[in-house]
Amino acid sequence: MAKSNSVFFCKECGHESAKWMGQCPGCGQWNTLVEEKVTSTKKSAVSVRREASSQVTSLSKVAITTHDRTTTGIGELDRVLGGGIVKGCLCLVGGDPGIGKSTLLLQMCKNLVEKDLEVLYVSGEESVMQIKMRADRLGEFKGDLMLLSETSLEVVLAAISSSKPKIVIIDSIQTMVSDNVDSAPGSVSQVRETTAALMKIAKGEGISVFIVGHVTKEGVVAGPKVLEHMVDTVLYFEGDNQAAYRILRANKNRFGSTNEIGVFRMEAVGLTEVTNPSEYMLTGRPEDEAGSVVTCTIEGTRTILIEIQALVCQTSFSLPRRTAAGTDYNRVNLLLAVLEKRMGVQMSGCDAYVNVAGGMKVNEPSLDLAIVAALLSSFKNRSIDSKTIVFGEVGLAGEVRAVGGAQQRINEAVKLGFTEFVVPRACMNGISVPKNAKVYPVDNIRQLSEVI
Repeated sequence: MAKSNSVFFCKECGHESAKWMGQCPGCGQWNTLVEEKVTSTKKSAVSVRREASSQVTSLSKVAITTHDRTTTGIGELDRVLGGGIVKGCLCLVGGDPGIGKSTLLLQMCKNLVEKDLEVLYVSGEESVMQIKMRADRLGEFKGDLMLLSETSLEVVLAAISSSKPKIVIIDSIQTMVSDNVDSAPGSVSQVRETTAALMKIAKGEGISVFIVGHVTKEGVVAGPKVLEHMVDTVLYFEGDNQAAYRILRANKNRFGSTNEIGVFRMEAVGLTEVTNPSEYMLTGRPEDEAGSVVTCTIEGTRTILIEIQALVCQTSFSLPRRTAAGTDYNRVNLLLAVLEKRMGVQMSGCDAYVNVAGGMKVNEPSLDLAIVAALLSSFKNRSIDSKTIVFGEVGLAGEVRAVGGAQQRINEAVKLGFTEFVVPRACMNGISVPKNAKVYPVDNIRQLSEVI
C-alpha cells in the first residue's frame, strides 16, 4: 500500500528534512527548503533478494578495460569530453538560455547520424516541426535522426526501449514528468526521479544520454545540487548572448580532465570551432594605449593569450568604485592594497576598473602580475609595449611567485609575434629563451615598475 508523505528538499544540495527550516543543515544556505510530496512503497521480498545478490569482488581480480569512445565530429567538444563519448555515460549540459546548448547537441547529432549511429532526440520544449526548422539552418542531415516531442518520462523510456538508440538527447530535464511523483514539472522530486531513471537505463543498456539543464539566475543548474553528483559529466556553456564566442567547460568529468575548455563562435549556420583562441581574443586590441597588457593563461593543455585592461581615474564619489569583469573581484582589491602598501601608489582616491577583454572568465593566479602592470600603466598614463607578455603570481609582500608552464607560455606567445616577456625570476630555471626574444625576470612589483 503506497503512503504519501510531505518532505522538504534543499534546492541547493538536495538535503531531505521532515520539517521546514530557514537554514539548510546540509549546505548552510537560507530559504532553500521546498515542500514536496513523495510516495513511499514497501519493498517486496523479491527486490530485497535482488539487492542481496550482488557479489563482493576483490580489487586484484577486477579487470581494467579501456573506455570505448565515439568521436562527435566536433574537435572542441571531444577535447572537453576527454576524447569522445563514453558508452553508457550520463552527461549534463547547462548554460544560460539561448547560449547554444541545443544547437551544439543538434550539430553533434548531425555528425553522429552520418556515421550510421542510432540517435534519439527527445524535446519537451519544442515540437518536431520546430526541431526540423532548426536542423535545416545547420545544413543537410545525411543520416536519419529519430525525433520525439514528449514530456512524459514513461513514454520516453518506452521509446528508448523500442528504438534501441546508441545515444539519447533529453532537452530539457526540467520538462520531463514522471507519473510516480506527485509534483509539478521541474520540481526537486521530478528532477531527481527523472535523472535516476535515465541513469538506470544508461548504465543498464549501455546508452549514452545527454540531458540539458536550465540555469538559474545564480548561474547554476536549476534543481537540486545532487543532480550534478548523479551524472558522470557536467558541461557548462559560458559566454555573452550578445557576443559571437562561446566557451564550453567541464566542471565534472569521470572519464577525462576538468581543465580543458572548448571555444566556439556562434554564426548563422550554427557553432563553429575556434582552433586558435589566442588570435581571436586579441583581435581589435588597441596599440600603445595605457592600461592594456597581454598575458598568457593555461586551460588544461591549451595555452591562451588574453588582454587585461585597466582604467584608473579620480573618483567623484565618497567611496571609490572597484569593478572586475572576467576575474575575481576580491583578488583585484587585494592587488590594489598591495600596490598602495608596497609601492606607495595612492589609489585610495581613484576608481579602478579591470576587464578581461573578450569576455573570458579567468581566475588563474598567473593573471596577478598582468593586472598589476595594467593598473600601474593606467595610473601613470604610460603605455606598455604591445609585443610584451606579463605573467606571474603576486603575494601580499609584493613578491612575484612562480607559476607553472612558463616555457609553454613563452613558446605560444612567440608563435604570435611577441618578443618581450616579464616573468617571475623563480621561473628562469630550465627556461630556454627563443631566438629574438628577451626575458625580464622580476622578484617583486617594484622591479616590474622599472621594467615596464
